[in-house]
Amino acid sequence: MASGSGSSNSRSMESRTGRSKQRYNSKGERLVAGVVPLTEDKNYVLLIQSTRRKGWVLPKGGWESDEEITEAAAREAWEEAGISIQIDYDLGDIAESRPPKKSSKDSSKSLYRFYEATVLKEELDWPEKHKRERQWFTYSQAKEALSSRPELLEALTRSTMKR
Repeated sequence: MASGSGSSNSRSMESRTGRSKQRYNSKGERLVAGVVPLTEDKNYVLLIQSTRRKGWVLPKGGWESDEEITEAAAREAWEEAGISIQIDYDLGDIAESRPPKKSSKDSSKSLYRFYEATVLKEELDWPEKHKRERQWFTYSQAKEALSSRPELLEALTRSTMKR
């Protein structure tokens, strides 16, 4: 976060909507930044409720053209989970493996770049609070919760979270 003011009306973390600045690679894959948000002792991971499907997901979203990918990851953590994070490790690229959504006109696949992060602070108020719950999971609970999302499971597996 740019500003250290910490006030609730701080403009350092703007919530974004739309995909006008969305990045795509040469294969036409949408570039998505995400985090595996862990407690400092690495015993728990924070998952958020998916807005599109039932179940739990890792905070993630589109990497935009006017930001570094780590900034996108931190912004998504804030918008979706209401957390301030410290990025610890780059977990690398993970290709989307599920079939594209039939309902969506945007049938391009996504290429995910996940980062392991330590959660520094959980805010009581955040941009998507009204849409999402957040919950701490152990590794085995998270593995189960993410079982239908192979790319998210891969990010969890690559993390240094305690098993």
